Amino acid sequence: MLRTDNHFRNNLIIVGAIVALILLIDQAIKVYIKTHFMPGESMPVFGNWFVLEYIENQGMAFGTTFGSAIWHKLALSIFRIVAIFGIGYYWINQARNGVRRSLLIGIGLILAGATGNLIDSMLYDFVFPYDPCMPFNHLEGSGVVSDCGIFGDIETRHTGFLLGNVVDMFKFQAIWPDWMPLLGGKEVFPAIWNLADASITVGVVYVILRQKTFLPSKKKNADQEESVTEEA
Repeated sequence: MLRTDNHFRNNLIIVGAIVALILLIDQAIKVYIKTHFMPGESMPVFGNWFVLEYIENQGMAFGTTFGSAIWHKLALSIFRIVAIFGIGYYWINQARNGVRRSLLIGIGLILAGATGNLIDSMLYDFVFPYDPCMPFNHLEGSGVVSDCGIFGDIETRHTGFLLGNVVDMFKFQAIWPDWMPLLGGKEVFPAIWNLADASITVGVVYVILRQKTFLPSKKKNADQEESVTEEA
C-alpha cells in the first residue's frame, strides 16, 4: 500500500508539474501577445512559413465557432468546466489503478490545454481592455449593438465571466504544391492556434496511438486468466 501511495504521489507531482508548466507558458505567451501586438499584426518566427499572428476567437479550438446567442458561449464554457473535472477524475482513477506514467502525461496534456483556454474565457474580459469594434468581437445575431463610429452600429459579442475570447497566435503559412490534386495552392493548415490547442491535440493523438499499449486487449486478459486457471 505504501509503495502504491508513493507511486501515485510521484505521478501526481510529475504530471502536475507538466500541467502547471504548460499553463504558465500558455498564459505568458497570450499575455505577451495581448500587450505587445496589435490585432492582426504578425511577426515571422521561422522564416515565412511559421509566424506569430494575433487574433482572438469566440469558439472552440483552432478558431471554430459555436453560435451567436449568449447561452451558446456559456454552454461551451460550462462544457469545458465539466470536461476538466471529468478528465481530472479519470486521471485520478487511472493513477490509482497503476497505469503507465506516459498515459497519465497524455491525459495531463489534454487537461492543461482545456484549462488554458478556459482561463481566457473566464478572466480576459476583466483583465484587458475590451474594444467591441475589433473584428474578432463582431458577432452577428448576438443582439448586442455597439457604436463603432464611421462603421456604424455593429452587433458584437457578449462579455463577462465565461464569455471572453480565446487568444490565438501560431500560424503555419505553408502552401501545398500546385501539382497536388484538390489541395494544390491551398494552405496546409489555415487555422491560427495556441499552445493550449496544441497540448490538447498532442495529448489526444498520443493516447489514441498508444491505447493498445496502455489498455491490454480483452483477449490478452482472457488468455492470462486461463493460464492462471490451468496452473492452479
